[in-house]
Amino acid sequence: MSKDFEVTLPKLGESIMNATIVQWFKGEGEAIQKDEPLLEVATDKVNSEIPSPVSGVVKKIHAQPDEELNVGDPLAVIAQEGAVETAPKEAPKEQKAAQETTGSDQKDYYSPALLRLAREHNVSFSDLEKITGTGSGGRVSKKDLEAYVAKKDKPCPLDQPAPTGEEHIKMTGMRKAIAENMVRSFYEAPHASLMIEVDVTDTMTLIKNEKEAFLSKHGAKLTITTFVARAIARALQEYPLLNASLRNDTIVVKRFVNLGIAVSVEQGIMVPVIKGCQKMNLPEIAKAVGEFAQKARTNTLDPNDVKDGTVTMTNFGMSGVKIGIPILRYPEVAIVGIGGISKTVAVLDDDTFGVRQMMHVSLTFDHRVIDGMYGCGFLSSLKKHLEQDLETNA
Repeated sequence: MSKDFEVTLPKLGESIMNATIVQWFKGEGEAIQKDEPLLEVATDKVNSEIPSPVSGVVKKIHAQPDEELNVGDPLAVIAQEGAVETAPKEAPKEQKAAQETTGSDQKDYYSPALLRLAREHNVSFSDLEKITGTGSGGRVSKKDLEAYVAKKDKPCPLDQPAPTGEEHIKMTGMRKAIAENMVRSFYEAPHASLMIEVDVTDTMTLIKNEKEAFLSKHGAKLTITTFVARAIARALQEYPLLNASLRNDTIVVKRFVNLGIAVSVEQGIMVPVIKGCQKMNLPEIAKAVGEFAQKARTNTLDPNDVKDGTVTMTNFGMSGVKIGIPILRYPEVAIVGIGGISKTVAVLDDDTFGVRQMMHVSLTFDHRVIDGMYGCGFLSSLKKHLEQDLETNA
């Protein structure tokens, strides 16, 4: 007799108690190996693949795409390898052919990275076989697959005319999770915001002059985001209450800076966390920023990459917006907003005029924890570090 194994939604992080089903990689009646991806779920932080804890055959699927589940809820039943009580119903020829192409020989032929990309774009094994490979031995390369995906006809729901003149677009699991977190933060924490203007002329000149040498030496790009991240970490050493959370009537101050950097992705916003940022030098921060940006763009962030943040920065200036007031990421008590850099005529210290590159920086904080003057002090410190700390190896 076969032994049924109940697969439940695992805990994906300390503060994550639910997730939304994105897609199943296996259907009922399909074989699966232990640790092979079974399904993909989405939280307000990141999408994650859940591997099968056992080998066997998927006997029953309990949850469907877009369905939200709590930790511990049943996902599927897997009949573990062994004698099967009843023979499975014979699959249609088309399904049998598709199953045959998912054998170990196909998995060995295609690289894991290629298979992952194929799953992300809903490209089946039968479709992969139709692609002319340009790689070694005629294998299908990532470039071949990307070219195939680009040519696929993907009609957009917005292109379909609606009889009422309205378009109804269902929110994704990630979008719903983000919305719930933002509503909770906005109504639970009284927000207050401050703003300061920073002269980044010398910083931008340094970046322009040193970026090629920095990239060659450290293998990472030198950007204004890197300098801002370091300045935030240094300013928090002087104003630690902004690097905290509120637990009932207790302010929990973190003596380590786990800096979250908001990154825009197709489904919404992800916030990878640079842990221990206060101990890093500029090259280390630059490498972390570059690695997380790449992971976010390729949807390869791990749940550990987006948890345990203590403070967040968001750079909306990359889109050209000069000023913005972001919402706190619960349960953090502070978020720093970086605006676009623009050239302006400014009065210099010697009362002459000059063209300077200026940037607005905003601070939004939980007024239950932080007073206005404390926030002003933090912004002044941040401004000082951005304008004066120009060493690239510290």
